[in-house]
Amino acid sequence: MFEFKKTTHHLKRRMLIRVVVAGVFAALCFGGLGARLWYLQVVRYEGLAARADQNRIAVVPIPPRRGEIVDRNGVVLARNYRDYTLSITPAYVKQDMEDILNELGQLVYLSANDRRRFFQNLNQSGRYAPILLRNNLNDTEASWFAAHAYKFPGVDLSARWVREYPEGESAAHVLGYVGRISEADLETLEREGRSGNYRGSNIIGKKGIEKTWEETLHGRTGVEEVEVTATGRPVRTLSRIDPVPGSDLVLSLDIGLQKVAEQEFAGRRGALVAIEPSTGDVLAFVSAPSFDPNLFIDGIDVENWRKLNESPDHPLINRPLYGTYPIGSTYKPFVGLAALEMGKRSATERIPDPGFFELGGQRFRNAGSVAYGPTDMHRAIVVSSDTYFYSLGPDIGVNALHDFSQQFGFGQITGIDLDGERRGVLPSTEWKRQAYKKPDQQRWYAGETVSVAVGQGYNAFTLLQLAQATSVLANGGVYMKPHLVSLVENSQAGTLTPTVTEPSHVIPLKPENLEVIRNAMADVMRKGTARRAFAGAPYQAAGKTGTAQVYSLRGAKYKASEIDERLRDHALFMAYAPMENPKIALALIVENSGWGATVAAPVARRVFDYWLAPERQTAGHRPGEAVVAGRAPDSGSVQ
Repeated sequence: MFEFKKTTHHLKRRMLIRVVVAGVFAALCFGGLGARLWYLQVVRYEGLAARADQNRIAVVPIPPRRGEIVDRNGVVLARNYRDYTLSITPAYVKQDMEDILNELGQLVYLSANDRRRFFQNLNQSGRYAPILLRNNLNDTEASWFAAHAYKFPGVDLSARWVREYPEGESAAHVLGYVGRISEADLETLEREGRSGNYRGSNIIGKKGIEKTWEETLHGRTGVEEVEVTATGRPVRTLSRIDPVPGSDLVLSLDIGLQKVAEQEFAGRRGALVAIEPSTGDVLAFVSAPSFDPNLFIDGIDVENWRKLNESPDHPLINRPLYGTYPIGSTYKPFVGLAALEMGKRSATERIPDPGFFELGGQRFRNAGSVAYGPTDMHRAIVVSSDTYFYSLGPDIGVNALHDFSQQFGFGQITGIDLDGERRGVLPSTEWKRQAYKKPDQQRWYAGETVSVAVGQGYNAFTLLQLAQATSVLANGGVYMKPHLVSLVENSQAGTLTPTVTEPSHVIPLKPENLEVIRNAMADVMRKGTARRAFAGAPYQAAGKTGTAQVYSLRGAKYKASEIDERLRDHALFMAYAPMENPKIALALIVENSGWGATVAAPVARRVFDYWLAPERQTAGHRPGEAVVAGRAPDSGSVQ
């Protein structure tokens, strides 16, 4: 009996020890769990809560609507429309890319070009960057894919704003185009601290107004916080900051005038710039041949790119801005004005013109070796006497001519709101020292001044510079900066902001000297080299024809029929009208086409006839009037 009790007591004690040990172990476990919970929920709360929100909340950027571009009368030149697109983010695709495209092809049509462009972009983009597969999906295709989207992780259907240029090739070199954001674009945006504003955007201005006014046109990106499931499916919107659409731009350009001028260049190569002298508004800006900017919006295909890039006519080159030319006799009014302003020659002084000018044993001949006899400045401009202006060159001197001409914009960056403007060459002794390395090449020779005085030699100006100089001359020496964007329209604030309101500078010209040059230029139209082109005009214009050599004849006689077409002379013309109250000034060049009087002047006549027509002047609008009165309110952003 005693032994039984002893055994029972021993078992109870062992059980008690076990219970205590188990209790202590359980207490330690719960204590550790509690400590861990306290650590996670109190000590690590802020960090873990943020991480949980990141897993639960997706931050979705909302691209803004790009600003539209209209002409001075409200005609839309660049606009946006909604478009459904399919894009693929490679990092989220779990199967072979070829297989997924084949499966998608059973739901929506994928062309060979869609596939080729996708794989081309795939090799150039990061794994987490969405890559466009197909655009312009219709509502049926979009809804059909949406119903089967769960089968295609990493493939997204979205709506976007798409750029469109309704006028096609017209004014393409002015508008430029948008294109897919490249690595170089991203580097530039990051360097300038603007990359955050391009989250969710896949296009950016590449050329023309689209590029130079990119920041204004782009707007400000919005953002939306969306609660998502573990699989990434959206549940609800938590917060939203709406995007701010880009500002609209009102151009000084008149698309009607632009098309009239472009039609005159059909089948030709050349350029034309027309400016309103009193404001600096660019009314027409032609570069021929042109191209269709719509081809570049989603990436130009190989065939079209080859046609444009390999064309001997170089349609992608902005000729008024980038092409530099000797401007021939169109330079003579400025040389004559320089001589008058410097007192190097009076307007009434006559010099003999035997058909040539001789200097240092070298003869510089008139075109066709025509002799004009005793010639004063008025007659020299009217008949375009080279001999008269040959003789002015050494009298004025190349450096003095350089300093005078640069005030009109020759050889200078005008600052027009387009990218890629070239400075050209306005020669001087200092320019030549810097342009050449060898001492014998750096020396300036007197005969070089003779050539410069008739717009040849080292002279190389853009058509924009010649048009701007003509505009300044028409405006009495008041230099208004040439510009294409006349007004910036902020649809959010309802404001219109002009871009140029004051002169850049004023050239101090004597009125009597201006009168001499203007009267001579008017007689060019009445009885000089442009008389046939302007016969019967209901307005009085003033201008000057010009013909510029493409290469030196070295004394040989010029015969166009015996010379390769692309080596023939350029035809030039500069003019303004009406003479007493100039409303338009222009300069134009028709490449390799011969005489300015027979080829270029008729183009100017048709441009002037359109712009100065009484019915158009009566019905014309000032920039922005039609826009303010007739523009629709902002339609919001695509989500």
